[in-house]
Amino acid sequence: MKKFLLFLISTTSLICILQSSTTGQVHFSSRLDVRIITDEADAVLDILAKKNLGQEITESDWQKVFSSEGYTRLKKRELSMSRPFDDLTFREFALSGEIMQKRNSLAETLAKWKQANINEVAARSFAYLPAISRIRAKIYPVIKPRPNNFVFEYPQDPAIFLYLDPAASKEKFELILAHELHHIGFGSGCATSEQQEEIKKLSPDIQKVLTWLSPFGEGFATLAAAGGPDIYPYSNFSEEERANWDKDIIDFNANLRTVEQFLVDVSEGKLSEKEINERGFSFFGVQGRSGFWYTVGWQMDVVIEKIYGREKLIEVMCDRRRLLSTYNKAVKKYNHRYHKTLAFWSKEFVKKIG
Repeated sequence: MKKFLLFLISTTSLICILQSSTTGQVHFSSRLDVRIITDEADAVLDILAKKNLGQEITESDWQKVFSSEGYTRLKKRELSMSRPFDDLTFREFALSGEIMQKRNSLAETLAKWKQANINEVAARSFAYLPAISRIRAKIYPVIKPRPNNFVFEYPQDPAIFLYLDPAASKEKFELILAHELHHIGFGSGCATSEQQEEIKKLSPDIQKVLTWLSPFGEGFATLAAAGGPDIYPYSNFSEEERANWDKDIIDFNANLRTVEQFLVDVSEGKLSEKEINERGFSFFGVQGRSGFWYTVGWQMDVVIEKIYGREKLIEVMCDRRRLLSTYNKAVKKYNHRYHKTLAFWSKEFVKKIG
């Protein structure tokens, strides 16, 4: 997660509005290098098929799994996070009754995901990125114990790992993929040395605050994946996920205050590093629930785009020092125009972070 924060911290401006037509795709084709690699999932499914038919599973079958690019990079990532991950335990997981029962749905899901139109998915991401952004990544749909999605080894060799979920339709897969591609593109297109030098002049506590504004990129990526501020971002998610999202959007004002108190405490040096991480990471949510970095960030982005346009939104997301002040100016007009009562960030706090 620290690597996630590091690449989201990088940030500049300018918009490249893309079309999903062939003509529009030409504009970003030279900046897109994405491949879907399914060797791990394919090898596991081959073993499941053999077991289902009562055929012998050989050591060669297992080596196809363990030598696959998807598995070796997944193992590397889990070990880098100090999580236990070994071949013997994975064998037990792959042959468990739960996975065997899912073998047909896993195979069907993988087949659907392979049909995803990467150009159309990438177009959504590029539409909310600076014009200089590039997206380079390998995408690994994998059968694994932990049901999470993540970016690994950015920026050296960016990998997007996606949990192969039978409950996820092709449309949901494309939303998740667009979200993750946006993260990678955002990290490549916003950094300016001048901006970084200016941030270094601020107090250590304020620098920490700016670092913890970066996770609002989750809301930004959610908006990009959906395709615009008027599109409901969770239409292809489960009923539970939609209900959790809707509740957090309804509770936006209270949730903003919760995040604000955390950031104020950081700015005043009241928290230890452990306390900062525990509270900050809790806003990423848990399985089935997005968390406040997503929902508060998404609502703020919608307000800014509706009032000032997409170019301004990209600009302030690339310079997080201006994010909260720009939102405060926009929400005043937004509330009046749309008869809403969305909360403001406190003027004192916004002034404090510049």
